[in-house]
Amino acid sequence: MFIFDISNPLTLVLMLAMTVLLIFLAQEIKKSSVAAIMLFAYLVILIMHVAQLATLPEEFRYMLTTISRCVAIDFIFILITFFSYLWVDDIEAKVKGKKSIDNSLDWFWKKV
Repeated sequence: MFIFDISNPLTLVLMLAMTVLLIFLAQEIKKSSVAAIMLFAYLVILIMHVAQLATLPEEFRYMLTTISRCVAIDFIFILITFFSYLWVDDIEAKVKGKKSIDNSLDWFWKKV
């Protein structure tokens, strides 16, 4: 059974570096779609891990802790990319002079 193990420290560092670089790219080109694509990719990975967890055969029960850690890490990356999407969307809205998707976090962006 193939598991995309993101709880491995090297994979975790590489995914974190890729996430930070893509957030920086989205912020520089002022396109929230880059952050949205990244958020969608992490959601697909989460769905894949949950499906593997739900359909785990009895002979692979030893992988239960690894998949559970992967699901927890998926949620952390989704949280990071969701906030980065909102941040870049706010930047894009200010540059283009249009209304942002959600202005409820204005107090937070002023402190960043």
